[in-house]
Amino acid sequence: MAASRLPLWVRRTHKWLSLVVGIQALLWVLGGLYMVVVPIEIVHGDHLARGGRPALAADAPRIDPAALAARYPGMSGFAFKQLGGREVVEVRQGKQVLLADAASGAALAPLGRAQVEALARAAYLGEGELRAIDWLTTSPREVGGRPAPLWAVHFDDMVATTLYYSPYTGELVTRRHALWRWFDFVWMLHIMDYEEREDVNNGLLRTSATAAFAMALSGVWLLVLWLRKRKKP
Repeated sequence: MAASRLPLWVRRTHKWLSLVVGIQALLWVLGGLYMVVVPIEIVHGDHLARGGRPALAADAPRIDPAALAARYPGMSGFAFKQLGGREVVEVRQGKQVLLADAASGAALAPLGRAQVEALARAAYLGEGELRAIDWLTTSPREVGGRPAPLWAVHFDDMVATTLYYSPYTGELVTRRHALWRWFDFVWMLHIMDYEEREDVNNGLLRTSATAAFAMALSGVWLLVLWLRKRKKP
């Protein structure tokens, strides 16, 4: 390539890179702005529902751990907890988990709709009304891989809050709302992982970053060339 044609080639390269990468650069800026403006605590939704476990009563009757292990062979762990005003024990057997009566160790049925509704009403801190309760046999993408089945409790507040509960443990699995969903969307655009929205080192992102770097370098080169021309008499 002749040296006299180099500026023309760089200018054209810069123009096309700006056209292709410029849109993504704008999305990077807008996404970054959203993630800075909206506090991560708000995104997590901690202000929308109470978390944690209530304290246990000191004198409540509880089954002996040895008797509990004998009742549930292969038990890999257990934990006593308060659930809906009642003390229960969460028993883990490998990947399986169930609730049992804290005093007798008798297995309890998975949580039903009425029990989940009571838990959600007690946990919810927003100003909306309960709109619907859904039984989900397939986990929606927004729960982040938590296993189904799940109870989804929807409220009609301004941010469309949804509380997800495990029927086997009664735990509030996660909170989701409009600001979280927007965050998830701009995060997808930001990292350019349009499927799982988790890979921050994917090939498309690396290619776009390299192209953006090349665009910046070509822009600097053209700026230097323009400044040199201005200095000439």
